[in-house]
Formats: sequence, structure tokens, C-alpha cells
Amino acid sequence: MNFTIEDAERLLREYTKNDFLLKHAFSVKAAMEKYSEIFNGDKEKWGIAGLLHDFDYEKFPDDHPYKGAEILRKMGVDEDIVKAILSHASYTGVPRETDMARALFAIDELTGLILAVSFVMPDKSIKSVKVKSVKKKLKDKAFAKKVNREEIYQGVEELGVDLTSHIETVLNAMKEISDIIEGKSS
Repeated sequence: MNFTIEDAERLLREYTKNDFLLKHAFSVKAAMEKYSEIFNGDKEKWGIAGLLHDFDYEKFPDDHPYKGAEILRKMGVDEDIVKAILSHASYTGVPRETDMARALFAIDELTGLILAVSFVMPDKSIKSVKVKSVKKKLKDKAFAKKVNREEIYQGVEELGVDLTSHIETVLNAMKEISDIIEGKSS
């Protein structure tokens, strides 16, 4: 693979200016890299998929993730990464056939919920978020209404992991990049 994680970050920053979308992308990347270790996947590939899964959203919201897939294919990005990105959006109908694709789907909505939970912490720090708090807010449909809870549950089932351990894995990955998430460096 000639397309590197550095190439992916440059591409992300070229297409995405929204701070929340950037934090989301880096959160998904961190969790994908963590899951690559669990599933013996290629850490760089999984990180690229996480970083770029929504890179086209800001510029092409009506054509997401199709436009992104088109751009990535033209750049020669490995097809398994492109398919994982396409399959993270259920409406594409692209099946999630790999651990990388299933992990991306399982992680995507959960990172949004965890970020929202961090915003309501007294210190607004991701480091203060606990698994218990995330599980409580997951049940509260009035909180972070845009988070698709059904997809979180479906993702956990497809990935074959326990909900609590999944939240813990994703949360811990996000805590490792707290400086980026909290805007201290990105």
C-alpha cells in the first residue's frame, strides 16, 4: 500500500474544516487502531479507514460516502479500505465482510456519543468520562439525539463483542488522544 496515514491526514484536512468532524475522525482512527490490535489487522489500514470514513461529508453531504469512495479509488487506496468506508453507511447496501468494516461501523456512532458525554462533564474532559456514564447516556434517547443507538447495538452484535468492553475499548482509545479531542493540538 502506497497510501500512508500521513497521506490520509492531509486528505482529511484538505476536505474537512469543521472542528467537530476532525475530532470525530481522529477519535474513530484511534479506536480503529486499537481494534486492529485486537483483531490482528493492519494498524495503518484500519487507521486510514477510521480517519477517512467521513472525509467527504462536509463538502459532499448528499453524496457521502460515495464521493469519498470515488476520490479514494482514483488515488489508488486499497479496495478493502474503500469498501469498509462504504459499508459504514448502512444505506449504501455495501455488506460489512471484514473485521475492519465491522469495527468501523461499530465505532462510528459510539465515538459521537462519547464525545457528547465528554461535553457535559464538569471539566469537559474526555478523561473524566466513565463507561457507566456512556451506558447511561446510551439509554437516554433525549441525549445526543442524532446518535443512532440502533447502529451502536447492531455494530456490537456484528463485531461479536460485549457492549461494555466495546465502550471501554473505544473510550480508552479516545482518552489516549485527549489533546486532539480537547483541542490542545490537532
